Amino acid sequence: MTGPTIVISPAPTANGDLHLGHIAGPFLAADVYSRYLRATGRTVLFGTGIQDTSTFVVTTARRLGTTPEALVRRSAAEVEATLGALGIAADGFTGWEDRFTAFVTKVVADLRARGRLRLRHMRFPYAPRTGEYLVDGHITGTCPVCLATSCGGLCESCGHPVAAAELLDPRPARDPREPLEFREAEVLVLPAEQYRGQLRAHFDRIAAALRPHAAQVIGEILAKPLADFPVTYPLAWGIPAPDLPGQVVNPNAEPVAWTMYCSMLAAESAGLSPSSEDELWRREAGSEIVYFLGVDNIHPFAISGLAMLLAYGEHYPLPARFLTNEFYELDREKFSTSRGHLVWGRELAAAVPRDLIRFHLACDSPETQRTSFSRRELDRLTRIRLVQPWNRIAARTAEWVGRGPLPISGRSRTDAVRMVERFRTAYELPRFSLNRAAATLTQQLARLDRSTLSAGDLCHEAEVLLRCAAPILIDLATALPDTAIDGVGARATVEPIALPRLSAELDAAPPTSDEGVRWSRSSLPVPE
Repeated sequence: MTGPTIVISPAPTANGDLHLGHIAGPFLAADVYSRYLRATGRTVLFGTGIQDTSTFVVTTARRLGTTPEALVRRSAAEVEATLGALGIAADGFTGWEDRFTAFVTKVVADLRARGRLRLRHMRFPYAPRTGEYLVDGHITGTCPVCLATSCGGLCESCGHPVAAAELLDPRPARDPREPLEFREAEVLVLPAEQYRGQLRAHFDRIAAALRPHAAQVIGEILAKPLADFPVTYPLAWGIPAPDLPGQVVNPNAEPVAWTMYCSMLAAESAGLSPSSEDELWRREAGSEIVYFLGVDNIHPFAISGLAMLLAYGEHYPLPARFLTNEFYELDREKFSTSRGHLVWGRELAAAVPRDLIRFHLACDSPETQRTSFSRRELDRLTRIRLVQPWNRIAARTAEWVGRGPLPISGRSRTDAVRMVERFRTAYELPRFSLNRAAATLTQQLARLDRSTLSAGDLCHEAEVLLRCAAPILIDLATALPDTAIDGVGARATVEPIALPRLSAELDAAPPTSDEGVRWSRSSLPVPE
């Protein structure tokens, strides 16, 4: 690859703020990976945003007694504020904007004009009392694949697409007692089956780079014929479908266009001037596309998304990097905004230094299985593994600040290189892992804390460790003149720097219970 690395964290629905379940999954991982790439001198463009076209915007607005437009505007501001509070530094952030809408409309119109999309009749649940077709968040039932409770369109539990009409025991989300019937509507579809062979060959090639659950879901979906994928829906909320009055673009048909647009915004923010939304995605750009996403988003981004990319044309290489995560829970139950079972990211950041939050979530990241947040465990783990050993090391090096340069032994230079390599194994693709990066940081802190190194060697290795940990410990890293990690073994002397201390409050004993540490009701709005 000769072009930039484009890092994408899929946009959350614009129906409220971000809780820790969002942050612990794709957002923190994408931010850490982007910071690491920059520390190694590579060009990276990190993009995310909000999705304002989801049916869940409508259902949440109705429940909160507001309008979808007002909810979207408020949610966009809240999400940006929370990302900033936790140090998630995206280059591009998509929101409520006509420019994006126009691009999606153009993509759909172009694909239809080239014969890649077709009009087909599809069966949908219908509410005769309101005259509405019910898809996605408007209809609930049982997934016919895994038998979990699911909405129509995509099953959050197993990751399979579930047409609204295929739900078992379907019922309207607004009022389960409301009468329901089924009607056909002519919608625009992508004949996804014609791309299944290419998709299977692609994922066979990159199978070793996929996490196990993602590989399983993709294998299951591609093992049987793919149903026509609805690109438009007979709904009122969303991006109006070109030349199809009364229909909108299916939000799950937006991902490729959204990612292209998001890439362009990130490039513009970085001072580049792409000539079009898709320039960085073309083969000649040499870009590497890296997705950090929940495993429940595999279908819209990796299956139907890549099928639509194939429909666009051969000048777009297929993305090969999909770093998935499982659900992050609270007290072993799924985060739920409707039940108030959650921890708001911004409120936690107001109570706990964000380096500690980032370290704890890296330790606890649900990379291959569900993990569970506990404020008591956050306090205990960060106190033992990070705060206390770091502060002891900082105190030992403090007495040498201003007394350099100090000599560095050959062994220390070699050990510094070894340390960098251990972090590289955790940060580099395809085996990127927040868990292993945090474990390496813990191990190296413990080693330096108990060491009897000379002053020069200790100051040197403490600085190198901070450089390696900088993608996670972003506030501690501000003590560094830069965060580059290459060439750390070439120096013969070190000028000791003042290492900041972590919050002394967390040196104290941890709380004895979780009482009073969950933010289930707060000044922040509680979206669905």
